[in-house]
Amino acid sequence: MNLTLYGYDDHWIAVDCGMMIRQDLPNSPLQVPNLDTPEALGITPQALFITHGHEDHIGAVAWLWPKWNCPIYATPLAAGLLRLKFAEHQLSSTAIKVIEPGEAMESMPFSVRYMPLTHSIPESCALMILIGGYRVLHTGDWKLDPNPIIGDPINAAHFRALAPVDLVVGDSTNAPLPGHSGSEGDVAKALAKTLGECKGRVVVSCFASNLARVLAIGRAAHQCGRRISLMGRSMERMVGIARGLGYMDDLPALVPSHDLGYLPPDEVVIIATGSQGEPRAALQRLAQGRHPFIDLEPGDNVIFSAKAIPGNERPIEQLKRRLKQLGVTIFDEINHPELHATGHPAQEELTKFYQWVRPKHLIPVHGEARHQQAHQAIAQALDISAPLAPVNGDIIVLDGQGLRCEARHPQPPCIVNQNSVVPHPGLENAKATARRGSLYLALPVTASETGWWRIGRLMLDTSSASPLDEDSFSEWLDDQLEDIEADTLADLRFALQPRLIHWLAEHMQHMPEVHLQIMAAEAPL
Repeated sequence: MNLTLYGYDDHWIAVDCGMMIRQDLPNSPLQVPNLDTPEALGITPQALFITHGHEDHIGAVAWLWPKWNCPIYATPLAAGLLRLKFAEHQLSSTAIKVIEPGEAMESMPFSVRYMPLTHSIPESCALMILIGGYRVLHTGDWKLDPNPIIGDPINAAHFRALAPVDLVVGDSTNAPLPGHSGSEGDVAKALAKTLGECKGRVVVSCFASNLARVLAIGRAAHQCGRRISLMGRSMERMVGIARGLGYMDDLPALVPSHDLGYLPPDEVVIIATGSQGEPRAALQRLAQGRHPFIDLEPGDNVIFSAKAIPGNERPIEQLKRRLKQLGVTIFDEINHPELHATGHPAQEELTKFYQWVRPKHLIPVHGEARHQQAHQAIAQALDISAPLAPVNGDIIVLDGQGLRCEARHPQPPCIVNQNSVVPHPGLENAKATARRGSLYLALPVTASETGWWRIGRLMLDTSSASPLDEDSFSEWLDDQLEDIEADTLADLRFALQPRLIHWLAEHMQHMPEVHLQIMAAEAPL
């Protein structure tokens, strides 16, 4: 969830504060960072810096910022999105300070400069942090895109001028992928070609925050003589803020969704939320025939201009089955990969970027263990020290001796429930009832055509519990995953938890408090 704390001589700043959707819990609630550890250590950031406006970087700010009450620095788009969130929470937005890409400011003793780079949302910036003689580059999310549609390509000279830096805290999301990520300009050409060939109504689903993609769809529709309409609250909100900042000036005029029924199908392109199979999104309502203004018909087309997020494969497949039952033609990342481009750097981009900034040390963040390990391998090939692949709760020290992990603090999850942040269901009374210890299990899984299987390391913490044979436990877990039939993470958790408690009761001397978290992971290539 991308909350990082930087400290020097008891002064602290925070970078980003995001959330995630817990698909393994009923109603898919939001999970936000747990502040128990920083509070116990007396850490209160004196400023919060936002790298860009994606939900996994800003989604928890309105929930957690009241505990800090510090200034929040964000570029105009991210600041606009935060102001909306603060208004929904009935919070004053006076703490939100706009900083333009390229500008610097001080939160003593830290000096922070916003370094613009390209990503799948405008105004994404790396942070150059100067502190105590050290030069730390926090990349945020980025890629090297020669034609980003919105904004300028990355300025290599600006990053070369930073070299050498002492530390890069860098994006590992696509580190296992060889080559170069695609360009939004190339996706725009593919979208124009595909829309020109489509007959009937066209629905394009993408992330609302990918404004370059929205603009490319609008331009392509205009070239084909089609009118465009937006569907989905987040899409309308994002485009509204972007238009106010001048990012969408050449987006064609929008048709209100309640007027779409009056237009011939072959004159319509709908840009809709719901590419991840979300149950309440616009595309799901269209697939189920529950939209008040439009019914999809045989001969219509749906383009998924987004990659499936790990864990969403099954809801997306269910959505596609519903669309196919309506006689709709589907374009997706499998049969038309040219209709989407990732927002994160592949191996060639990582190598080029590190040749520019010449870091002495690297901390690989984002992604899973295999992504971090692939990032470490790139660093090793470039003679960059990258000894650590951190997990949530690690306290890492950089000093004259290099990097080391000083402490590791387990991070029990916190859930947003009825407008308040509460412990994960089952943790509320853990301190009172866990007389025989606690067992925290974080289980990363991925979906296959035949079932579920475990990916990467099993994250197990047995605080004060009786001994457990982890090898036997892991083998048993793998057998259960293979045996259980479940369509969603929530169903999998519901089926696995009673089996888990039964096995532990038979194999542990004393039964601990059991806290299970099932996480969506990405299968190795």
